[in-house]
Amino acid sequence: MRVLIADDHDLLRDTLQAFLNAEGGFETVTVASYDEAVERVENDESYDLVLLDYSMPGMSGIEGLQRMMEQTGHSRVAIISGTASREIAEEALAMGAAGFLPKTLSAKSLINAVRFMAMGEQYAPLEFMRAPTEEESNPLADKLSHRELQVLEGLTQGKSNKEIARDLDIREPTVKLHVKTLYRKIGASNRTQAAIIAKEAGLF
Repeated sequence: MRVLIADDHDLLRDTLQAFLNAEGGFETVTVASYDEAVERVENDESYDLVLLDYSMPGMSGIEGLQRMMEQTGHSRVAIISGTASREIAEEALAMGAAGFLPKTLSAKSLINAVRFMAMGEQYAPLEFMRAPTEEESNPLADKLSHRELQVLEGLTQGKSNKEIARDLDIREPTVKLHVKTLYRKIGASNRTQAAIIAKEAGLF
C-alpha cells in the first residue's frame, strides 16, 4: 500500500513512517508541506492513501482537503490533527474524506486505521467522535444562576413576571426576587435595559 504522509512536524512524520514501514506491506513517502504533497501526487504513481496534517503550511484547513480530494480523483485522502475539533472531523467525513486521525491515537490504532482507510473504508475513532463538545462560556451567563438565566430570557421576550412565573412553574414573588438579583449582577436598572444587555452579550 502506497501512503503519502504530509506533516510539518518532523518527529510525528518520521515516527509514523517508521511504524508503517516496520509493519510491512506499506510503501511510504513523506513531505513537510501541502505544496509538496500536491507536487508528489501530481508526479508520483498513485497513492492508496494521502494523509494531510490539518494545520501544516499551505493546508488552509478543510479547503486543502477539498482541493486534494479533487486532485486525486478519489476520496482516499484523510486528515491527521492534534488540534482540530469534532465538528471539523464531522465536516471532513461528510465531504467524503477517507477518515480523521487524532494525533493522540496509539501506534497500533494508527497503523490499523491507515490500513483500513487504504483499503477503501472510512475511519474515525469512536471515542473522539462521541466526546462531549466544550460549550463556549459566556461572561454574562457565568454571573447568573440557571434560574436567573431563565428569568432573563423571559425578560428579553417581553414577558411579564406573571407569564415568566407560569412558564417556569414558580411563584410570581420568586420571579421578582430573581429579577432584582439579576439586575444587580448584570448592572441593569430596568427590564428593557436587562434585555438589551443580554442581547448585546449574545445570550438569546
